[in-house]
Amino acid sequence: MSQPIDAALRSTAHSPSWAMLNRLAPDVPQDRPERTEFATPYAYQEPEATERIDFCIPCNPYFPTPDMFGRLQGSLESILKYYPSDAGTITAELCGVLGLNPQTVAMGNGSTELITWIDHLLVKESLAIPIPTFGRWTDQPLETGKRVDMFPLREEQDFALDLQEYAEFIRRRGSRVAVVCNPNNPDGGYLRRQQILWFLDELVDLDLVIVDESFIDFVDAERSASVADEAAIRPNVVVLKSLGKNFGLHGIRFGYLVANPALAAKVRDALPKWNLNSFAETVVFMLKEYGAEYRQSLALLSRDRANMSLALAGLPGMVVFLSQGNFLLVKLPDGVDGVQLRDYLLSEHNLFVRECGNKLGSSSQFLRLVVRPYPDVERLQSALQRYLYGGSAGSMGQPRAALPSPVTPLPGTA
Repeated sequence: MSQPIDAALRSTAHSPSWAMLNRLAPDVPQDRPERTEFATPYAYQEPEATERIDFCIPCNPYFPTPDMFGRLQGSLESILKYYPSDAGTITAELCGVLGLNPQTVAMGNGSTELITWIDHLLVKESLAIPIPTFGRWTDQPLETGKRVDMFPLREEQDFALDLQEYAEFIRRRGSRVAVVCNPNNPDGGYLRRQQILWFLDELVDLDLVIVDESFIDFVDAERSASVADEAAIRPNVVVLKSLGKNFGLHGIRFGYLVANPALAAKVRDALPKWNLNSFAETVVFMLKEYGAEYRQSLALLSRDRANMSLALAGLPGMVVFLSQGNFLLVKLPDGVDGVQLRDYLLSEHNLFVRECGNKLGSSSQFLRLVVRPYPDVERLQSALQRYLYGGSAGSMGQPRAALPSPVTPLPGTA
């Protein structure tokens, strides 16, 4: 592995961007010709045998559709040349699509912009957060001098968050703000809606309770998973939503929060009038036309998550944690270093994975692997077999784990 790539992988608490990785490893062609034999109504196309595959950045591989990308490409000149509408106009359209009251919504240039403003405006002295979790929930308040009370999730409990224990921890520490990520990142652990509502009732006296629902659209454990409707009418609750993750468009940078009108206005009034770009506006105004395709993309991803979990769990010594996100947390077999494995997968197989050693509450024995379609998982499984067992699992006295056959395609996706 080249020194620049090695340095980029080790330099921060977050993975390098896809663009940075491509700049540092330009030998992989980025503008491949369209291959019509793999054309589907969805965005995913089976990659070439040597093409880099991203198992690191949690993105929906089935959305936007090729038709949406074609429309974006056709509008590229006007998108780049002209100012977007103001944030209020774009927010009103998003609320119309999602059935939200614009008074209860603030849109940001990515959910991390909103985390920053929540910290500056609404967190006064202390914040409690379970770990491991998304790094900005610990890093951002620490950077502004707040006390961060970290509640460790235990591996022996599969990183499950016990809300009663967490509430007791918050009382003991005297934390004034509490955060729950649901599903949690990096493990994908999910708390049912009624559990979250109990937690909100229990902490009604805090300055603020934040429920980060950045991955909530990927949940299939229950139909109505979000508590955004409750945030709109409660005095101290903010629900955070990411659009880039579920819509497969991290690069556009758009997200939103839901809170009661006073809280939402406090954040909204602090944001720049034009904090959203023309790409975000164009996509938001397209969404109402692609609701069915979006719902189908989530169903496809749910199927892929089940297949991928089975495949990885079949590798001897590998532990796969239950997830309701679009990623899986895995613990590597004893003695396997995740940093070395990550570097091997990138340099030898062009597979980019997330090693979790720089996440508070985790270690290098854990990888977070984004859920991807069947052909990509086959390639990952083959590379893991080669690294862990010398090409097969025979050296460990175990049969080679076989990737399960794909589930029968969903209607309209064959």
